[in-house]
Amino acid sequence: MRLLPTLLATAAALAPAAAKAQTPPAVVSPDGRTRLEIDSASGLRYRVVRDGNVVIATSPIGMVTSEGSFGTSESAVTSSEASTVNDSYVPVAGKASRVADRYNQVVFHLTRAKDGVTYDLVARAYDDGVAFRFAVAAQPRFQTIDVNWETTGFYFPADYACWGANSGRFENSHETEFDPIKASAMRGFHLYDAPLLCRTGKGETSFAIVEADKRDYPGAYYARRADAGLGVNVALTSRRDNVPDSPAFKVSAHATLAAGPLLTPWRTVMIGDRPGDLIQSSLVQLLAAPSAIADTSWIKPGKSAWDWWNGWAVNVPNAGINTATYQAYIDFAKSMNLEYILIDEGWYKGSSEGPRPADVTVPVSAVDIPGLVKYGAERNVGVWVWLQWKQLQRQLDAALPLYEAWGIKGIKVDFMDRNDQEMVEFYHELLSKAAAHHLMVDLHGAYPPDGLLRTYPNFVTQEGVLGAEYNKFGARITATHNVTLPFTRMLLGPMDYTPGGFRALPPSEFASRHRLLRPYVQTTRGQAIAMYVVYESPLVMLSDSPDAYIDANGRLTDGADFLKEVPTSWDETRFISGEIGQSIVLARRKGDRWYIGAMTNEQGRKVSVPLSMLGAGKSWRARIWQDGADMNHLKTSATHVQSRDRIQLTLAPSGGAAVVLEPAGS
Repeated sequence: MRLLPTLLATAAALAPAAAKAQTPPAVVSPDGRTRLEIDSASGLRYRVVRDGNVVIATSPIGMVTSEGSFGTSESAVTSSEASTVNDSYVPVAGKASRVADRYNQVVFHLTRAKDGVTYDLVARAYDDGVAFRFAVAAQPRFQTIDVNWETTGFYFPADYACWGANSGRFENSHETEFDPIKASAMRGFHLYDAPLLCRTGKGETSFAIVEADKRDYPGAYYARRADAGLGVNVALTSRRDNVPDSPAFKVSAHATLAAGPLLTPWRTVMIGDRPGDLIQSSLVQLLAAPSAIADTSWIKPGKSAWDWWNGWAVNVPNAGINTATYQAYIDFAKSMNLEYILIDEGWYKGSSEGPRPADVTVPVSAVDIPGLVKYGAERNVGVWVWLQWKQLQRQLDAALPLYEAWGIKGIKVDFMDRNDQEMVEFYHELLSKAAAHHLMVDLHGAYPPDGLLRTYPNFVTQEGVLGAEYNKFGARITATHNVTLPFTRMLLGPMDYTPGGFRALPPSEFASRHRLLRPYVQTTRGQAIAMYVVYESPLVMLSDSPDAYIDANGRLTDGADFLKEVPTSWDETRFISGEIGQSIVLARRKGDRWYIGAMTNEQGRKVSVPLSMLGAGKSWRARIWQDGADMNHLKTSATHVQSRDRIQLTLAPSGGAAVVLEPAGS
């Protein structure tokens, strides 16, 4: 990190207030377009302005604790320090190989008049958003502190059109639709997960309310303002050790300050000129703590075969939870150039979705884990294993070194379904200890991402998304849902949607024919392959059975050739076009190749894709896969293009397309 001297930075970071005494201090983005105004005249308040337009109206910043309230009118700013950072972040895997880390920051030092308690408000402005957090250090009068709730809000100056995932309760798997809702229709009993996406009505300007860098603190939801005004307040999940009707009830976080200051998560507003611009942003990761892992060379993104979604459907006698079945998945993975297989629930003694007693160090007799690891290694296929989180937690320190000794590459940990302080700390403990034993991690039943993958790059993907598994149980996974996710949930980071369903039915038939084994989807083959470009996930599943991708004659089915070559981690990502819930075209680069994914909702459409990202003066070969004669077939073609050209794609209803662009002659 490169910090300019404070005196030099002050001019850039703080908007001058001398000319207008009534104008509060502001942290201004490096490009000068966005202002985070901080006002402490009558309690801490902030406002967000972009290009002269108010995005977030004057809103409170505060919290209520065992040591009194922070952010009230009792506090006054005693001094401030400004700085500017111009650096970069190099992810191990993800949407870009290098991310600019440029922001202006001001630390406001505050003192509470009645008792002399001191604390800081740290405020930052980036070109693509703003963020602020409290820092409370140990004081002469207290060395521990309990946070009861926050009074921080995000108040709207107009009745914004928003998209939100209303979980409705504090403990849940964070798997629901992002439905459109007007700000005026939100209610206090709604609990919206991050991100809460809204359009300002000023052109296409859009913003998302999110949080980042959560440690020793609970996750947040967003609920309608108690005064029924437009906007939301932060709603914190209580600790699990609360006892209703006791004095400790409604404690959200407990902090021992001798170990370091209490840091609230970054309360963050991502901002873009278009909703799609937010997809390109890495703001959530930039706000997270830097990597705690010195050597990341062992962390390898890739694609994986998976047993659970298709129902262990491989062509071996007595297919199921046994060694022969998993050997068949390894053979399939080798034939498709997949890096991994994932062995899901059932491989260890007592395995279950719930926390009943189990032994995660002892495989069931039908499954030879060390033998499967050896079988896979001989074929360049690594092995991941599934675990129920509580069953793992009981044996964490025994299990992780054993898995490392076996040669396991990663663990999928499931069914946490919580975001309280204790669960947040379990994430940190798990990821840290897994890294010490060279294990990658995929979390399911997980709370929304908050940038933790930067701190622990072995955290390669996670759920917290209404994904393809729900095709097994009903008709919720629609094309509209699929083209809403990139503009909403995916803004936060990777999502293990588990794509790859290659058996499609039209929506009119799907509702009565969905099934658990070899499930159907209600979107086309073109949309199935486009997801591998559009959806971000350094670890991604091929969720269907092997015979969905390779037929009985050993031939690749339509689109399987694309899946065989598509990467899972990228050097560059560009939003091309699209609208929330309507369609999306996204381009991603790996090396000297560009990959384009296009998806539409239930309305078929033609899209014209500009190729200006290719750069002038070169000829490129374009290979195109787009919807064919029916939902389960594709039409392929190849042509030569230059940067001045456009590719015309025809997307069927609930359809999609994929394109690979490579330098001619390569």
